[in-house]
Amino acid sequence: MWQDEILDEIHQIRAEHAKSFNYDLDAMFADWQKKQLEGGREVVSLPPRRSLARHRSDRNNPKRDAEDTHHGST
Repeated sequence: MWQDEILDEIHQIRAEHAKSFNYDLDAMFADWQKKQLEGGREVVSLPPRRSLARHRSDRNNPKRDAEDTHHGST
């Protein structure tokens, strides 16, 4: 069976990280947040996107477009 060395390494790192925090998810999460802040990258929150399934069904439904147009006008 073929083994992916990179994937094996990721699994090993994750296992060592979990073990170092005695498998405490709250402590692990706090560590990830700390590392994220120390990384210096800007963290942004984006608004939820419309689902692709809904977008496709709206494209094929002119009545839905008309409802959306009049929805906020009251």
